[in-house]
Order: sequence, then structure tokens, then C-alpha cells
Amino acid sequence: MTDSEDAAGEPAPEHAPDREPEEGPSLSKAEVEPEGAGGRDVVVPLALYKRITVFSTLFAVVAVLAGFILLDSATGRASRDLGEVNVVLAVAGLLSIAAGAAVYAFSTRFRTAGMGNPKDGES
Repeated sequence: MTDSEDAAGEPAPEHAPDREPEEGPSLSKAEVEPEGAGGRDVVVPLALYKRITVFSTLFAVVAVLAGFILLDSATGRASRDLGEVNVVLAVAGLLSIAAGAAVYAFSTRFRTAGMGNPKDGES
């Protein structure tokens, strides 16, 4: 009788209640599911991909720079005391930086039909 058989000689179920699950590397949902089954990438034509890339990068850079300028103004080049900081400008600067980062992060989800994902082994 082997470890994978019970007393009757039949194979034991994969996750039997009396057996502890085997430890191993855990895989994320994206690594387990094939790309067609809920992949996060959006396939678009090449011309649209170029426009998305250019304008989203432009907006992200402008938003992040504007955020740092607003923070710089709010804190008086980091020379003001805490009570003198303009909180509204500081929050606006932080939100602008976050918006630029979010736009850039979401723009990386777009790809063309010829582009593969290195994790999937496509090229």
C-alpha cells in the first residue's frame, strides 16, 4: 500500500480531510488562469495603442510634475512650519501625483495583437 492509496487499495482523494495539504509555492490568479479566461490585458489596434501610450504618458508626467509643484508651493519649499502649511494645496498635490500614477499604471494594460506577455511565453 502506498501513500496515495487507502486501506481498500483505492487512490486517496487529492485533498482528503485527514491529510494536510502539501506546502508549495502559491500562484496568483493571473498565473493560474489562461489569458483568455479573465486576463487583464486589453488588445487594441496598433494606431490606438500608440495614441493611448503617448497621451497617457504625457498626462501622467504632467500630473506628477504638477503634484510636486503644488506640494512645493504648499510647504514653501519645505521651509514652513507644520502650522503654516497650506493643507488644501498639499492634498491637491498628493491627489495629482496619485492620479498620474494611476493613469500610467492602467495604461500599461493595453497591448496590440502582436505583443505577447513575457509570463505567457509569447513574443
